[in-house]
Amino acid sequence: MDTVSCAPCFITQKQVFSVDLRKLHLSYKYNVWHQRTRCFQRRQGLQGTVLLSNHERSDHSLVVPNAGDKKTIRRSGKKEHHLWKKRDSACSGQKALNLVQTISGLPNEKAAVYGALDKWIAWETEFPLIAAAKALKILRKRNQWKRVIQVAKWLLSKGQGGTMATYDALLLAFDMEKRIDEGETLWNMILHAHNRSISKRLFSRIISLYYHNNMPNKVIEVFADMEELGVKPDEDTVRKIARAFEVLGQEDKQKLFLMKYQSKWKYIHFKGERVRVRT
Repeated sequence: MDTVSCAPCFITQKQVFSVDLRKLHLSYKYNVWHQRTRCFQRRQGLQGTVLLSNHERSDHSLVVPNAGDKKTIRRSGKKEHHLWKKRDSACSGQKALNLVQTISGLPNEKAAVYGALDKWIAWETEFPLIAAAKALKILRKRNQWKRVIQVAKWLLSKGQGGTMATYDALLLAFDMEKRIDEGETLWNMILHAHNRSISKRLFSRIISLYYHNNMPNKVIEVFADMEELGVKPDEDTVRKIARAFEVLGQEDKQKLFLMKYQSKWKYIHFKGERVRVRT
Protein backbone atom coordinates (compact mmCIF):
# COMPACT_ATOMS: atom_id res chain seq x y z
CA MET A 1 0.00 0.00 0.00
CA ASP A 2 2.82 2.40 0.70
CA THR A 3 4.43 1.94 -2.70
CA VAL A 4 1.11 2.31 -4.50
CA SER A 5 0.20 5.46 -2.59
CA CYS A 6 3.62 7.07 -3.21
CA ALA A 7 3.59 6.58 -6.97
CA PRO A 8 0.88 9.16 -7.74
CA CYS A 9 2.65 11.71 -5.51
CA PHE A 10 5.91 11.23 -7.43
CA ILE A 11 4.18 11.64 -10.80
CA THR A 12 2.43 14.79 -9.62
CA GLN A 13 5.72 16.47 -8.62
CA LYS A 14 7.29 15.63 -11.96
CA GLN A 15 4.36 17.07 -13.80
CA VAL A 16 4.51 20.27 -11.75
CA PHE A 17 8.24 20.65 -12.48
CA SER A 18 7.65 20.22 -16.25
CA VAL A 19 4.88 22.82 -16.13
CA ASP A 20 7.23 25.31 -14.46
CA LEU A 21 9.81 24.76 -17.20
CA ARG A 22 7.17 25.41 -19.86
CA LYS A 23 6.19 28.66 -18.14
CA LEU A 24 9.78 29.83 -18.03
CA HIS A 25 10.25 28.95 -21.68
CA LEU A 26 7.07 30.82 -22.67
CA SER A 27 8.07 33.87 -20.63
CA TYR A 28 11.50 33.90 -22.29
CA LYS A 29 9.89 33.72 -25.74
CA TYR A 30 7.53 36.52 -24.79
CA ASN A 31 10.40 38.75 -23.67
CA VAL A 32 12.36 38.11 -26.88
CA TRP A 33 9.25 38.80 -29.00
CA HIS A 34 8.53 41.98 -27.03
CA GLN A 35 12.06 43.30 -27.57
CA ARG A 36 11.93 42.55 -31.30
CA THR A 37 8.57 44.29 -31.55
CA ARG A 38 9.94 47.42 -29.87
CA CYS A 39 12.97 47.46 -32.20
CA PHE A 40 10.67 47.10 -35.22
CA GLN A 41 8.45 49.93 -33.99
CA ARG A 42 11.52 52.07 -33.47
CA ARG A 43 12.67 51.42 -37.03
CA GLN A 44 9.23 52.23 -38.35
CA GLY A 45 9.35 55.55 -36.54
CA LEU A 46 12.67 56.41 -38.18
CA GLN A 47 11.21 56.27 -41.70
CA GLY A 48 10.18 59.91 -41.54
CA THR A 49 13.74 61.22 -41.21
CA VAL A 50 15.03 63.41 -44.02
CA LEU A 51 18.47 63.26 -45.62
CA LEU A 52 20.81 65.98 -44.50
CA SER A 53 21.54 68.85 -46.88
CA ASN A 54 24.96 69.17 -48.52
CA HIS A 55 26.33 71.69 -46.04
CA GLU A 56 25.31 69.48 -43.11
CA ARG A 57 26.91 66.27 -44.35
CA SER A 58 30.12 66.97 -42.52
CA ASP A 59 28.38 66.26 -39.18
CA HIS A 60 28.31 62.78 -37.67
CA SER A 61 25.38 60.74 -39.02
CA LEU A 62 23.88 57.27 -38.84
CA VAL A 63 22.53 55.54 -42.00
CA VAL A 64 19.65 53.12 -41.47
CA PRO A 65 18.80 50.87 -44.45
CA ASN A 66 15.07 50.19 -44.86
CA ALA A 67 13.29 48.83 -47.96
CA GLY A 68 16.12 49.85 -50.27
CA ASP A 69 16.17 53.47 -49.02
CA LYS A 70 18.93 55.06 -46.95
CA LYS A 71 17.73 57.47 -44.31
CA THR A 72 20.04 59.56 -42.19
CA ILE A 73 19.77 60.42 -38.54
CA ARG A 74 21.62 63.57 -37.60
CA ARG A 75 23.79 63.48 -34.53
CA SER A 76 25.04 66.70 -33.05
CA GLY A 77 28.84 66.72 -32.98
CA LYS A 78 30.98 68.18 -30.25
CA LYS A 79 31.98 71.80 -30.64
CA GLU A 80 35.70 72.49 -30.57
CA HIS A 81 36.91 75.14 -28.18
CA HIS A 82 40.39 76.55 -28.69
CA LEU A 83 42.40 78.27 -26.01
CA TRP A 84 44.27 80.38 -28.55
CA LYS A 85 43.36 82.73 -31.35
CA LYS A 86 44.64 81.84 -34.77
CA ARG A 87 46.59 84.56 -36.53
CA ASP A 88 44.81 85.84 -39.61
CA SER A 89 47.37 85.56 -42.41
CA ALA A 90 44.90 85.66 -45.30
CA CYS A 91 45.36 89.36 -46.01
CA SER A 92 48.92 89.66 -44.70
CA GLY A 93 50.32 89.95 -48.23
CA GLN A 94 48.19 92.99 -48.99
CA LYS A 95 49.10 94.52 -45.63
CA ALA A 96 52.78 94.03 -46.44
CA LEU A 97 52.40 95.72 -49.83
CA ASN A 98 50.56 98.63 -48.23
CA LEU A 99 53.39 99.02 -45.74
CA VAL A 100 56.06 98.96 -48.46
CA GLN A 101 54.19 101.52 -50.55
CA THR A 102 53.67 103.76 -47.53
CA ILE A 103 57.28 103.92 -46.36
CA SER A 104 58.82 103.96 -49.86
CA GLY A 105 57.59 107.49 -50.46
CA LEU A 106 58.76 108.86 -47.11
CA PRO A 107 61.94 110.86 -46.53
CA ASN A 108 64.89 109.04 -45.01
CA GLU A 109 64.14 110.19 -41.47
CA LYS A 110 63.66 107.95 -38.48
CA ALA A 111 60.75 109.96 -37.04
CA ALA A 112 58.78 109.91 -40.29
CA VAL A 113 59.29 106.17 -40.90
CA TYR A 114 58.59 105.15 -37.31
CA GLY A 115 55.49 107.34 -37.24
CA ALA A 116 54.15 105.68 -40.39
CA LEU A 117 54.87 102.24 -38.93
CA ASP A 118 53.07 103.13 -35.70
CA LYS A 119 50.02 104.25 -37.68
CA TRP A 120 50.15 101.02 -39.63
CA ILE A 121 49.53 98.97 -36.45
CA ALA A 122 47.27 101.50 -34.69
CA TRP A 123 43.99 99.67 -35.43
CA GLU A 124 45.29 96.10 -35.21
CA THR A 125 43.96 93.83 -32.46
CA GLU A 126 47.24 91.90 -32.47
CA PHE A 127 50.67 92.71 -33.83
CA PRO A 128 50.81 91.92 -37.60
CA LEU A 129 54.10 90.05 -37.39
CA ILE A 130 53.48 87.93 -40.51
CA ALA A 131 52.76 91.00 -42.64
CA ALA A 132 55.86 92.75 -41.26
CA ALA A 133 58.04 89.74 -42.12
CA LYS A 134 56.64 89.68 -45.66
CA ALA A 135 57.30 93.41 -45.97
CA LEU A 136 60.93 92.80 -45.02
CA LYS A 137 61.24 90.19 -47.75
CA ILE A 138 59.76 92.57 -50.33
CA LEU A 139 62.12 95.38 -49.34
CA ARG A 140 65.03 92.95 -49.46
CA LYS A 141 64.15 91.82 -53.00
CA ARG A 142 63.92 95.46 -54.08
CA ASN A 143 67.36 96.19 -52.54
CA GLN A 144 65.93 98.94 -50.34
CA TRP A 145 68.48 98.32 -47.63
CA LYS A 146 67.85 101.49 -45.64
CA ARG A 147 64.18 100.61 -45.34
CA VAL A 148 65.11 97.07 -44.32
CA ILE A 149 67.23 98.46 -41.49
CA GLN A 150 64.47 100.86 -40.39
CA VAL A 151 61.71 98.26 -40.39
CA ALA A 152 63.85 95.62 -38.67
CA LYS A 153 64.98 98.05 -35.96
CA TRP A 154 61.38 99.17 -35.45
CA LEU A 155 60.31 95.55 -35.03
CA LEU A 156 63.01 94.89 -32.43
CA SER A 157 62.11 98.10 -30.58
CA LYS A 158 58.54 96.78 -30.26
CA GLY A 159 59.81 93.50 -28.83
CA GLN A 160 58.79 91.64 -31.99
CA GLY A 161 60.62 89.79 -34.76
CA GLY A 162 63.62 88.70 -32.71
CA THR A 163 64.28 85.78 -35.06
CA MET A 164 67.27 84.57 -37.05
CA ALA A 165 65.56 85.70 -40.27
CA THR A 166 65.34 89.28 -38.99
CA TYR A 167 68.96 89.23 -37.83
CA ASP A 168 70.03 87.81 -41.18
CA ALA A 169 68.25 90.61 -43.06
CA LEU A 170 69.79 93.23 -40.77
CA LEU A 171 73.34 91.92 -41.14
CA LEU A 172 72.96 91.78 -44.91
CA ALA A 173 71.61 95.35 -44.99
CA PHE A 174 74.46 96.57 -42.77
CA ASP A 175 76.90 94.87 -45.16
CA MET A 176 75.34 96.54 -48.20
CA GLU A 177 75.23 99.95 -46.52
CA LYS A 178 78.81 99.68 -45.15
CA ARG A 179 77.55 100.19 -41.59
CA ILE A 180 80.20 98.09 -39.89
CA ASP A 181 79.84 99.40 -36.35
CA GLU A 182 76.10 98.69 -36.21
CA GLY A 183 76.66 95.24 -37.70
CA GLU A 184 79.33 94.46 -35.10
CA THR A 185 77.09 95.67 -32.26
CA LEU A 186 74.25 93.49 -33.49
CA TRP A 187 76.55 90.50 -33.85
CA ASN A 188 77.87 90.83 -30.29
CA MET A 189 74.28 90.92 -29.04
CA ILE A 190 73.40 87.80 -31.04
CA LEU A 191 76.54 86.00 -29.85
CA HIS A 192 75.77 86.63 -26.19
CA ALA A 193 72.00 86.13 -26.32
CA HIS A 194 71.87 83.08 -28.64
CA ASN A 195 75.20 81.46 -27.95
CA ARG A 196 74.35 77.82 -28.73
CA SER A 197 71.67 78.38 -31.37
CA ILE A 198 73.41 80.56 -33.96
CA SER A 199 73.02 79.16 -37.43
CA LYS A 200 75.76 78.69 -39.99
CA ARG A 201 74.04 81.28 -42.15
CA LEU A 202 74.48 84.07 -39.57
CA PHE A 203 78.16 83.21 -39.18
CA SER A 204 78.52 83.48 -42.95
CA ARG A 205 76.77 86.88 -42.91
CA ILE A 206 79.09 88.46 -40.36
CA ILE A 207 82.18 86.95 -42.03
CA SER A 208 81.01 88.40 -45.35
CA LEU A 209 80.57 91.81 -43.71
CA TYR A 210 84.14 91.76 -42.38
CA TYR A 211 85.53 90.25 -45.57
CA HIS A 212 83.96 92.89 -47.83
CA ASN A 213 85.39 95.65 -45.65
CA ASN A 214 88.94 94.24 -45.56
CA MET A 215 88.98 93.18 -41.91
CA PRO A 216 90.82 89.80 -41.91
CA ASN A 217 91.47 89.87 -38.16
CA LYS A 218 87.72 90.02 -37.48
CA VAL A 219 87.17 87.17 -39.93
CA ILE A 220 89.61 84.97 -37.99
CA GLU A 221 87.93 85.93 -34.68
CA VAL A 222 84.52 84.86 -35.96
CA PHE A 223 86.05 81.63 -37.27
CA ALA A 224 87.43 80.96 -33.79
CA ASP A 225 83.90 81.33 -32.39
CA MET A 226 82.65 78.90 -35.03
CA GLU A 227 85.22 76.29 -34.02
CA GLU A 228 84.40 76.75 -30.35
CA LEU A 229 80.67 76.25 -31.00
CA GLY A 230 81.25 73.35 -33.40
CA VAL A 231 79.79 75.07 -36.49
CA LYS A 232 81.31 73.93 -39.78
CA PRO A 233 81.66 76.68 -42.42
CA ASP A 234 80.25 76.28 -45.91
CA GLU A 235 82.37 76.37 -49.08
CA ASP A 236 82.10 80.12 -49.67
CA THR A 237 82.98 80.86 -46.03
CA VAL A 238 85.95 78.48 -46.22
CA ARG A 239 87.28 80.44 -49.19
CA LYS A 240 86.94 83.76 -47.33
CA ILE A 241 88.62 82.45 -44.18
CA ALA A 242 91.48 80.97 -46.19
CA ARG A 243 91.94 84.32 -47.91
CA ALA A 244 92.04 86.04 -44.51
CA PHE A 245 94.85 83.71 -43.38
CA GLU A 246 96.71 84.48 -46.59
CA VAL A 247 96.38 88.25 -46.15
CA LEU A 248 97.68 87.98 -42.59
CA GLY A 249 100.68 85.98 -43.82
CA GLN A 250 99.74 82.79 -41.99
CA GLU A 251 100.23 80.26 -44.78
CA ASP A 252 100.86 77.35 -42.40
CA LYS A 253 97.52 77.90 -40.67
CA GLN A 254 95.89 78.33 -44.05
CA LYS A 255 97.10 74.91 -45.19
CA LEU A 256 95.96 73.24 -41.98
CA PHE A 257 92.61 74.99 -42.26
CA LEU A 258 92.11 73.89 -45.88
CA MET A 259 93.10 70.30 -45.05
CA LYS A 260 90.45 70.23 -42.34
CA TYR A 261 87.55 72.10 -43.91
CA GLN A 262 88.01 72.20 -47.68
CA SER A 263 85.96 69.57 -49.43
CA LYS A 264 87.71 67.34 -51.94
CA TRP A 265 84.64 67.39 -54.16
CA LYS A 266 82.27 70.02 -55.44
CA TYR A 267 79.16 69.89 -57.56
CA ILE A 268 78.67 71.78 -60.80
CA HIS A 269 75.91 71.81 -63.41
CA PHE A 270 77.07 70.49 -66.78
CA LYS A 271 74.64 70.07 -69.68
CA GLY A 272 71.66 70.19 -67.38
CA GLU A 273 73.03 67.63 -64.94
CA ARG A 274 74.60 67.90 -61.50
CA VAL A 275 78.16 66.56 -61.72
CA ARG A 276 80.64 65.98 -58.91
CA VAL A 277 84.22 67.09 -59.66
CA ARG A 278 87.40 67.47 -57.64
CA THR A 279 88.17 70.88 -56.21
